[in-house]
Amino acid sequence: MPTQRSHLFIISLLGALSVISPFAIDMYLPAFEQIAAELAVPPTVIALTLSSYFIGLALGQVFYGPLLDRFGRKRPLLFGLSLFVLASIGCALAPDANTLIALRFVQAIGGCVAQVASIAMVRDFFPAKDSARVLSRLFLFIAVSPLLAPSIGWVMVAAAGWKSVFLVMAFIVGVVLALVQFLLPEGHKPDTSISLKPGPILAEYLVILRHPRFATYAFAGALSFAGLFTYVAGSPIIFISGFRLSEGTFSIIFAVLAVGFIGASQVNVLLLRWATSETIFLRALLGQVVTAIVFVTGAGAGWWGLNETLALLFVFLACIGLTNPNASALALSPFTKNAGSASALLGFFQLGFGALISVGISAATPHDSFPIIVILAVTAVCGLVVLLVGRRAAAVVAPEESAAPSEPHDEVEAETSPKRSGEVPVAPSGEAA
Repeated sequence: MPTQRSHLFIISLLGALSVISPFAIDMYLPAFEQIAAELAVPPTVIALTLSSYFIGLALGQVFYGPLLDRFGRKRPLLFGLSLFVLASIGCALAPDANTLIALRFVQAIGGCVAQVASIAMVRDFFPAKDSARVLSRLFLFIAVSPLLAPSIGWVMVAAAGWKSVFLVMAFIVGVVLALVQFLLPEGHKPDTSISLKPGPILAEYLVILRHPRFATYAFAGALSFAGLFTYVAGSPIIFISGFRLSEGTFSIIFAVLAVGFIGASQVNVLLLRWATSETIFLRALLGQVVTAIVFVTGAGAGWWGLNETLALLFVFLACIGLTNPNASALALSPFTKNAGSASALLGFFQLGFGALISVGISAATPHDSFPIIVILAVTAVCGLVVLLVGRRAAAVVAPEESAAPSEPHDEVEAETSPKRSGEVPVAPSGEAA
């Protein structure tokens, strides 16, 4: 029987796995200007290295789920971590911006498995009654990453240049790789009955996508969540290039604004005692839209300085902290047997929308953040439109129309039980967790 010490080790290792991608996203943000100067491109082009990472994360969500079930947890995990290490070294040696953008995509394909596997292994190593507690601990690891990663990155950039960030990533993940190889037990035996043929996998995803409840809340939530990716990709342009702040000051501001997103996601747990996920999601999305419209109107008129920009971004991110967990819970609520596939498809849309929309940041100039603010407003408004159009169809779907007809599901309970809606674990950044 596993001891308390072995449980602590496994939780710590799962926590280390779960923050690989968040650190890979946030740690090099203070280096944008330095990378752009050395590679002789505008910072807006370097923002595409974030977009390519997001695209890699989105695609990896879809592919790693079946692989982790078919081959067990360790083999895909070892492959992905090895790929991440090699791609990180390649990023440090990249001779130009296009190579760096491409290698960041490869890095994300490798790193994505760590996040997917860490969630899956919670069920492998811990009884169902302890899953929520363990997932909460993993969320704390993820929540701390945007507070620490930019500051750590700034110290490394100041001491040894931007390339050191990627070399340190390679070293740390290499250590995690060794721990997985030699100390982590295999929590799931390979299952050869799992099909890896594209046909059955795509067919299941298509059935899920056709469910009105999933489609409504997945798309509306993904458009809302795209604001977070746009902010992450655009924040160095807004604060370092636009307001001419130092990398150290930027890392502090990034951490403070992250508190808005993280804090609101925790407040959501309390709000679910008095309101349903549907109510919270609608009102938070309305707040996000109003904040974005105020932001883009004032920015176009030249009204907002640094303090006003900070305040508006804090409120905007806090709204996303409320929309994200509730949209995810509502989208997944009709599914039982195929919850894993539904979760993977949801993650694909969240990360994919954010990646594609954040590409628009390349249209900004190094000293004009207005296009970034416009993207924040457009995505929020589109998310509200999707919700208002689709929520009536999502509400009237009968239980037997669920994407898992062999697994009866009480749709009414999902509609009226705030506790159930709030129980689906969702990671930020990403990810979702």
